[in-house]
Amino acid sequence: MTSPTLPPANPPHASCPATDYLAIEHSGETLWLLPDKAIYWPAQRALLVADVHIGKAASYRALHQPVPRGTTQATLDRLQVLVNRHACERLIVLGDFLHARSARAPATLARLQGWREANPHLAMTLVRGNHDHNAGDPPASLNMEVVDEPLMLGPFALQHEPHAHAERPVLAGHVHPAFVLRGRGRQRLRLPCFVIEPGVSLLPAFGEFTGGWTIDPQPGARIFVAGAERVWTVQG
Repeated sequence: MTSPTLPPANPPHASCPATDYLAIEHSGETLWLLPDKAIYWPAQRALLVADVHIGKAASYRALHQPVPRGTTQATLDRLQVLVNRHACERLIVLGDFLHARSARAPATLARLQGWREANPHLAMTLVRGNHDHNAGDPPASLNMEVVDEPLMLGPFALQHEPHAHAERPVLAGHVHPAFVLRGRGRQRLRLPCFVIEPGVSLLPAFGEFTGGWTIDPQPGARIFVAGAERVWTVQG
């Protein structure tokens, strides 16, 4: 497959304005792919994010690793913008909400509590992922429903692990998918991406300090990269 060229510095108007969304149809539902690595599902008034990894930087600092500060607050600030912009009634986290037990530092939990108190109306559900089993469920004071995968909602099975479901298409996380765009002069730009397939679809990692795994897209997969404050179709 020939890799698409890099988007221009000032890209022309496309199917959605900057800082907005790209609407796709999947399994009879309209989903909005958001530039900030999330999905808004209008019919459910739900925001879907995966791999938030709250407290990951704090966990690394506990191991005396030099990592940036402020990533938890930055993640929560981005989440707040999306909740406000899209009038969300429900937030669904597809696994890995807290990074590890060491992420439960008092300062990290205080920021989470403050964010929750600013959004008392929001129903919150966590579909447990592999990191959640180690970190433990979020504090009860966050009033967050916690369930094992899959969570059945509409036509989808909502999961953390990208395993096929016997009856429903899957929306999942875990992989932290990224795609490499290639341009002239050996330019390379690696961006988080959405992978939409009939069986198992992947959300990019939402967290501020998460990294990514470069995918090798299969024929027939729809690939959408998030960058330059919009979502770009690169395959499909």
